[in-house]
Amino acid sequence: MLETAILVGLEQDNQADVFDQAMEELSLLTQTAGAEPLLTVRQKRPSPDPRYFIGRGKTREIASLAKELGATLVIFNDQLSPSQIRNLEKVLAVKVIDRTALILDIFACRARTRAGKLQVELAQLQYLLPRLTGLGTQLSRLGGGIGTRGPGETRLEVDRRRIRLRISELRREIRNLKKQRLLHRRLRKKRKMIVISLVGYTNAGKSTLLNTLTGAGLYTEDKLFATLDPSVRRGTIAGGKPVLFSDTVGFIRRLPSELWTAFQATLEELGDSNLLLHVVDLSHPDYLNQLYTVREHLARLDSEYYQREVLVFNKLDAVTGRFNRDLLQREFPGASFISALTGEGVENLKQVLLDEITKSYLKVRLYLPYSDQPSYFQVLREGTILDEKYHPRYIEVLAELSPSLGERFSCYTVPPAGATRSSPSEEAF
Repeated sequence: MLETAILVGLEQDNQADVFDQAMEELSLLTQTAGAEPLLTVRQKRPSPDPRYFIGRGKTREIASLAKELGATLVIFNDQLSPSQIRNLEKVLAVKVIDRTALILDIFACRARTRAGKLQVELAQLQYLLPRLTGLGTQLSRLGGGIGTRGPGETRLEVDRRRIRLRISELRREIRNLKKQRLLHRRLRKKRKMIVISLVGYTNAGKSTLLNTLTGAGLYTEDKLFATLDPSVRRGTIAGGKPVLFSDTVGFIRRLPSELWTAFQATLEELGDSNLLLHVVDLSHPDYLNQLYTVREHLARLDSEYYQREVLVFNKLDAVTGRFNRDLLQREFPGASFISALTGEGVENLKQVLLDEITKSYLKVRLYLPYSDQPSYFQVLREGTILDEKYHPRYIEVLAELSPSLGERFSCYTVPPAGATRSSPSEEAF
């Protein structure tokens, strides 16, 4: 049975534009969770009411609307205390959840991998634990619906001790998960593999771009949090250079702290990426605030994230009306403009990625003996060969290499004994 919801928001500090965007996002979250928004109710107050969050009169008004419209659910755009939820449900006579519970519910529905399910369950239990006291009849909500789903639903009636025990178990399993991912990252580093992580606001088109760059065929949908579990796929950038592209969970305003903590193991992988490909939905009316929201989250992970950030404005095909590209390029120098869906601008983006990866590279002349073919192929695979010349005993190669790879092949920067360096007339190659 489709749940129907009334959405409620508290507007403070005369931020009408920000409030409107936040309520629109709440509506999209509600639809993503599988419910139908019936009505949006707003109230202007300098501060929340400690008992009902909104005023008593507004609470009675919503109760009448819920009865009249047949709403089965009331969703608040802010986090509510357990006592506020209890007081509201007594008056409204329908289920009440807050924005955090709604997002947790969406994550519970979207988690597919074992790692994702573990992290969502931990987030749900961390959210539930401080809300056990005084919840009363709410603990028997297991009839289903938004706010009650996910790996933790069969444990909602257990006491604090058992929940704490389960949280400890989940943390231990997630620590083991972090160790496994650390080993994978170390292996990539050992193999000198370049990793480009796609980051951005939820529904910015990261998975579509990953498919375009790699041909991966990952699931995409025009909904918030369509991608939850990270994916890593091989692809190439300009010059046919092989790299790994990593798709990550999207960010959102006021990401619940429970999810941030639980998904730390996933988010930490961004720290080892060579580049952070920041995808922005140019067609969204609030794309600039979304851009800055993502940057705030990235700064929590790495205060120097901007040194690895490559900004790309996506969904050119969906932009309605005109936008000032010159102004954006002045404000965000080096940004690319693409449509991941149609492929417009993607080849240029690949060149930008190559330029970013190689800007710290060193131009090195190597003298590789024919007997060491693996070294030649490693240079070919991980560097950029600008030119090469064949000698009787070795190949003379002019290449651009990363500092670490240049150090690895420093033993080949001198010609073999008995050989001579290129003459001045040959240096041009």
